[in-house]
Amino acid sequence: MRKKINWIRGLVSTFAATAIVALPFAAQAQGDLATLDRDMVGPRSQILVLGTMHLNSLPKDFNPAALDGVLNRLAAFKPDIITVEDQSGEECDLAARHPAKYGAEYCDPTDVAKAATGLDVPAAMAEVDKTLKAWAAQSVRNQAPTPAQRRRLAALFLASNELASAYVQWRQLPEAERHVGDSLDTALIAKLRRMETVNNESYQLAARLAARLGLQQVYAVDNHTGDRIDVPDIKAFVKSIEAAWVAGGVVLSEREKREDVLLKASDLLPLYRSINDPEGLRIRAEANVSAALRAKSPEGHPQMWVAGWEIRNLRMVANIRETFRERLGARVLSIVGATHKPWFDAWLGQLQGVDIVDVAAVLK
Repeated sequence: MRKKINWIRGLVSTFAATAIVALPFAAQAQGDLATLDRDMVGPRSQILVLGTMHLNSLPKDFNPAALDGVLNRLAAFKPDIITVEDQSGEECDLAARHPAKYGAEYCDPTDVAKAATGLDVPAAMAEVDKTLKAWAAQSVRNQAPTPAQRRRLAALFLASNELASAYVQWRQLPEAERHVGDSLDTALIAKLRRMETVNNESYQLAARLAARLGLQQVYAVDNHTGDRIDVPDIKAFVKSIEAAWVAGGVVLSEREKREDVLLKASDLLPLYRSINDPEGLRIRAEANVSAALRAKSPEGHPQMWVAGWEIRNLRMVANIRETFRERLGARVLSIVGATHKPWFDAWLGQLQGVDIVDVAAVLK
């Protein structure tokens, strides 16, 4: 997989060609970034982007075993790092301190975990980092974490507002060790027990897979710091975007009706193959963004939304890049809502020393 997927290179070439027409001098000066890593020393990193539906839209009686086929394929990829579409504890802490600017609707409160551990989010994050470094040293000596250490780390992750990572630790505890102690109190255990039944891809896909592979955490890479549109009339803004999506979503609606049939199966692997199909991704991208760019609005609301969408995706891609900055040759699995996948593939594919893995081949 030393060559990036051809359509990504084609996309980069298309962007470059457009730039040459619009800005000939700037385009000639920037050079060809796609070939800078041709003589790179050391292993290249592999990134697999799995587009997913958001499982919270499923009925409460959804059986997570329906994801086993998908998990088996992803396990065969053997990722070293798994990222999820959640806000990090650090960003949640930022939002809590500046709610008027960033909002706080995407994050859970950490009061209960703070009471149990005595740590606020920054202090808990520091303890998590210290613990994981100590565990890395233990692993060199073939010493596995003890149940007490896992209980403590689960509590620290909860205090850090890294819920999926807390669940990774919980799943690696034997059932007999899932009890009060080491900063886990009854309230925190109840929270972890609820995760077992919550329809959320961060828990039912990412955390389950991480625990299965013996990873210690998943990485939250979502970002909403730059997509909050500052407009006088937010209701008018939302109305204009929704109207654009309705007008441009006819083809997507028909495809989603076919996927709804696959959704009812006991094995969701065929559904995930459909969600990650290149044609389906193209349809989603056009219904999401092209429709908004075509929409007429005196204030330019739909076009503003697209700018916010791009900011969010760019910052998420940067967050993914940060997870393997010091881990050359890492195998990275990024699980994200399917509509984000075309942007992830295109922009991650432009990073130096990075190859995009064909998800269709993995799910085959």
